[in-house]
Amino acid sequence: MANITKKVSWSSRDDDPAQGEGTPLLNGASGAARYTRQFSGGSIFHIGRLSTVDLEEDITTQEDGVLSWPKEIPHNEKLLSLKYESLDYDNSENQLFLEEERRMSYMGFRCLEINRWVVCGLIGFLTGLIACFIDIVVEKLAGLKYQGIKQSIENFTEAGGLCISLILWAVLNSVFVMVGAVIVAFFEPVAAGSGIPQIKCYLNGVKMPRVVRLKTLVVKVCGVICSVVGGLAVGKEGPMIHSGAVVAAGVSQGRSTSLKRDFKIYEYFRRDTEKRDFVSAGAAAGVSAAFGAPVGGVLFSLEEGASFWNQMLTWRIFFASMMSTFTLNFFLSIYHSKPGDLSNPGLINFGRFENDSVTYNIYEIPIFIIMGALGGVLGALFNVLNYWLSIFRMRYVHRPCLQVMEAMLVAAVTATVSFTMIYFSNDCQPLGEDQSEEYPLQLFCADGEYNSMATTFFNTPERSVRSLFHNPPGSFNPLTLGVFTLTYFFLACWTYGLTVSAGVFIPSLLIGAAWGRLFGILLATITNSGSNWADPGKYALIGAAAQLGGIVRMTLSLTVIMVEATGNVTYGLPIMLVLMTAKIVGDYFIEGLYDIHIKLQSVPFLHWEAPATSHSLTAREVMSSPVTSFNRIEKVGNIVDVLSNTSTNHNGFPVVNEFIDINEPGKICGLILRSQLIVLLKHKVFVERAHSRLHQRKLQLKDFRDAYPRFPPIQSIHVSQDERECMMDLTEFMNPTPYAVPQETSLPRVFKLFRALGLRHLVVVDNENRVVGLVTRKDLARYHLGKHGLEELQLAQM
Repeated sequence: MANITKKVSWSSRDDDPAQGEGTPLLNGASGAARYTRQFSGGSIFHIGRLSTVDLEEDITTQEDGVLSWPKEIPHNEKLLSLKYESLDYDNSENQLFLEEERRMSYMGFRCLEINRWVVCGLIGFLTGLIACFIDIVVEKLAGLKYQGIKQSIENFTEAGGLCISLILWAVLNSVFVMVGAVIVAFFEPVAAGSGIPQIKCYLNGVKMPRVVRLKTLVVKVCGVICSVVGGLAVGKEGPMIHSGAVVAAGVSQGRSTSLKRDFKIYEYFRRDTEKRDFVSAGAAAGVSAAFGAPVGGVLFSLEEGASFWNQMLTWRIFFASMMSTFTLNFFLSIYHSKPGDLSNPGLINFGRFENDSVTYNIYEIPIFIIMGALGGVLGALFNVLNYWLSIFRMRYVHRPCLQVMEAMLVAAVTATVSFTMIYFSNDCQPLGEDQSEEYPLQLFCADGEYNSMATTFFNTPERSVRSLFHNPPGSFNPLTLGVFTLTYFFLACWTYGLTVSAGVFIPSLLIGAAWGRLFGILLATITNSGSNWADPGKYALIGAAAQLGGIVRMTLSLTVIMVEATGNVTYGLPIMLVLMTAKIVGDYFIEGLYDIHIKLQSVPFLHWEAPATSHSLTAREVMSSPVTSFNRIEKVGNIVDVLSNTSTNHNGFPVVNEFIDINEPGKICGLILRSQLIVLLKHKVFVERAHSRLHQRKLQLKDFRDAYPRFPPIQSIHVSQDERECMMDLTEFMNPTPYAVPQETSLPRVFKLFRALGLRHLVVVDNENRVVGLVTRKDLARYHLGKHGLEELQLAQM
C-alpha cells in the first residue's frame, strides 16, 4: 500500500471537513465561501480517523522515457469512493416548479398519469423484444456450435483423434467469449457482469456513471449472447434486468442523448424522481421476460431494487412485467410457428411441473430445511471464494487486454474440463422416447444409449437445469452428479466477475439442481424407498432454490419466481422455508453476492436502517462543515469561482440571508444545486447592476429539463470579465423549503429522514436556524458495523 498517496487527513471535524459530495472543502476564491468559522466540537465523541486518500496510482516515467503501467492496483474494503454522486430523488420545489404545478388542471394531471401507463407499456414491450432477440440468436448460434462439435466427436470417436474435437470446442468457445469480452473491456466496461448491483445502487440513489446509456444496452445484449454461446457458466437473467432498466431510462425521457435525438415528448418526466420509478419498472420487466414471472418481477424490484415505493407504482410495474412476458411469448410463438401459443414461460424455461405426479409430505419439511442450510453454507463458500478472486482481479487484472485474455482462458478451460468429464464418464443411459436432450452424445456408449454427463455439460445452462428437473429417475449416476457439482461450482465461481456480460442465477440453479438431485438419489437409496418418497426432480428443485438463495440471499421474490417459472404452486411453502434458511445461514458467514460487489466498488450505498449502535452519534459529528453558502443575490464571479474550483465538487449550496459578520453563519433561506447554477450561467440570467431591479430573461422549467441529465461542465461556459461583476438573483430558482435538522439530531433519525425521502442534501442548523453543516450520502454511508463495533470508512479518490 506504499503507493497510496494521502491527500488530506484530519483527526476531528474541527480541522478541514468536507462539504457536499466532493473532496474536503477549500474555500472558493473572491470571498465566495462566506461562512468559514470552524465549529467547535468540544468533547464530542469521535470515531476513528477520517482521511481522504487517492488510489489513482501515478504512471511512473522511467529514465528512457517509456511509460510504465502499475503492476498492482491496491484495494481496501475500508474505503468509500468519492467518484460517485447522488441522484436528486427529492423534487426542488422552487417558484418555477410551483407555478407550473399550479397552472396544471386536473385533466393535465390525469394525462400525465395516462402517459406513465403508456411509458410502462412501452418499456415492457421493448424489453420483451430484446429478450426475444437474445433467445433466438442464442438458440441459433448455440445450436450451430453444438451440432458442429457433436458431428466432430462422432466422426473421431471410432477413427481416433478426439483431441481435434477438443481443440474445436475450446477454440469456438474462446472466439465467442473473446468478442464479448473485447466489446465490454474496450467499449463499455460498465456492461460487465449481471448489472444487478449497479441497478440496485441506481435505485438506491447513487449516480452510477454510464449505467443506463444506450451504448451500455447494445454492449450488454451482444455481450450476453457471446457469453452464453461461448459456453461460460453464466446466465441471461441479470443482463436482462439491466437491459430492461436501460430501456426504461431511455423511453421515459422521450429522447436519446447518445443519438442526439429529441422527440419532444415526456418532457415532464425528465427528472430523477420520475426516471427512478420507470427504471424500477424496467428491472421488473427484465425479470419477467427472463423467467416468465410477472409477479416475481414486481417483488424482485421491491425486494432487491427499489428504495422508494407506492401503491400506484406497483400496478404500473406489474403492467410493464405482464407486457414484457406477453411480448416475448407472442413473438417466440410466431418464430416457432405456433401462433397463439403463449405458454412459453420466458427465456429461462424450467419446464412445467403441473403434470408431474410428485408432491411432498409434511415430514419432508425438516429435510428441506437441512437442504436450505446446506445451500446457505455452499452459497457462503461461493461468495467468499468469489470475493477473494475479485480482489485479485482488481489488483492485478485491471488492463483491458488482460481482462480479455482471462475471459478467453476461462472459456478454454471450461471447454477442456467439460470434454474431459464427458470423455472419462461411463454413465450411459438408454435413449428413450421420453428423453428431452437436445444434443445427445453417444461417445463410447452402446448403440441406443447416450452419455449422461454430456447432458449437463454439452448444453446451454438453462437446458441442463430443465433436464435435472424433469428427467426420470435413473437418468443420472450419483458419481456423475457429484463430479459435475464440484466442477461446475468452481467454474461458476471463477466465471462471475469476468469482463463479460453474465448473470449468476442460472449457474447457481444448475449447481443446486445437481446436488439436490444427488441428495434425492442418496436419500432414496438409504431409505430403500421408491420415487414417491424421494423423487430426484423434486429435490433438484429444492436444491436449486437453496443454492441460489445461499448466493444472492433473496427470499420472497425468488419464491414467487420459482413458483411462476415451474408452474407449480405446491412447492411454494417448502421453497420459502428453504430460502429463508439459506439466507439466515449464509448471512452468518458473509453478505450476499450483490452486496459484496457493491462494497467492492466502494459505493456509498445506504441500507434500510442505520447501524444499530449509532445512537451515540448526532448530526453535529457526521455533518460536513464549514459550508460554502451563497446569498440570495450573489455576485456572478463568486459563483463561477466556486463551481470552477477543481479541489471541490460540491453539488448543493445553501442560500442564506445577507451576512452581517463574515465569521458568523447566515440563516437558511433555501438550497440551490450545481446543475441549476450552471443552467443559469449558460442562459446569462444576470442582474446588470448590483442590487438593481432590471428585467432578467424569464427562464422556464423546460430550460432545465432540456439540459438534464448531462448538464454541461462549468469549464464549457464562458463568462466575461464584465459579466463576472454582474449579480444573480437566486430567489426564483432555489428550493425555499429544504429539509433541515437541528445539530443535536441522532444519526438514526438523520439516516431515516435522508433514506426515506431520497434526499441528496440535508441541512444542519443551530437553534437560531443558522447553517452549521450539510449531511450528504457519503457522510452517512461512512458508518457501518464492523468486527469491532461501529467503524468509519475512509473517503478515497478511486
